[in-house]
Amino acid sequence: MKRFIFLLGILLILAGCAPDNPRKTEDKLNIVTVIFPAYDFARNIAGDQAAVSMLLKPGAESHSYEPTPQDILKIKNCDVFIYTGGESDEWVNRILASLDTGRIKIIRMLDCVPAFTEELVEGMQAEETAESKEPEYDEHVWTAPQNAARIVQKITDALCAVDAPNAAVYRQNNAAYLAKLDALDNDVRQVIQKAKNKTLVFGDRFPFRYFTESYGLKYFAAFPGCAAETEANAATVKFLIDKVRAEKIPVVLHIEFSDRKMARTISEATGAQVRQLNAVHNISRADFQKGLGYLELMRQNIEVLKEALL
Repeated sequence: MKRFIFLLGILLILAGCAPDNPRKTEDKLNIVTVIFPAYDFARNIAGDQAAVSMLLKPGAESHSYEPTPQDILKIKNCDVFIYTGGESDEWVNRILASLDTGRIKIIRMLDCVPAFTEELVEGMQAEETAESKEPEYDEHVWTAPQNAARIVQKITDALCAVDAPNAAVYRQNNAAYLAKLDALDNDVRQVIQKAKNKTLVFGDRFPFRYFTESYGLKYFAAFPGCAAETEANAATVKFLIDKVRAEKIPVVLHIEFSDRKMARTISEATGAQVRQLNAVHNISRADFQKGLGYLELMRQNIEVLKEALL
């Protein structure tokens, strides 16, 4: 809270000298996103008609992000602002409440899809504070390609509404990108239809509920969603080791930017291979510079699924 008050104070100071003109870059639409999925969707739909920026730096941990005064000004001066919603974005609500957002089109990705609450499955370790909290919505809505398509459509509708002269371009880009998402979804389904095993084991946190629900997969993991805890207790690790052995699971999974310690422990005890499944919270700096996006990362996941679902 002290940090927020400090940032808000800086904002108020800067607001007096900052021009209230969102279209700063060659009169292009100004789109600000918080995390990578929204950034990648928006840049694919906007193309050259908008300046799209991401507040989270490539390679950074998305759940510990805190805005800078410059970030707040970017939000203040944008035409379209896209964020996830949920617990990790509580800071957004405070900042938006402090701004005049009448001319900003705001998209909350959790509102674009049917949302699920986080769930505790057998063997999963609950967060220490979970008993005193209300059920939390799982924020990782983009992990299912069908959900990504819903979000992309909402973004397209928003861009057409605020920039009608370029609506035809946005709709054309939207149609092309939705076709790619549909092909991705079909390819995932083909892999799963051929699979003998339909169970995934994560020696890590679990941000894939929307994905597993979409494709009828069963899963076991150490923690729900992207819980703050990363060190599992001995009982949780033993449960996952026993599950891998009992069901002859060939691959134990971890997510991006994980230290992989738990997955390696399970691997050493069972002989299962360790592989990364991209939740696409963010992207490494190297992959960002290569221009990789949601589609490429999810196609990497398809190759991992071919190994994990033998």
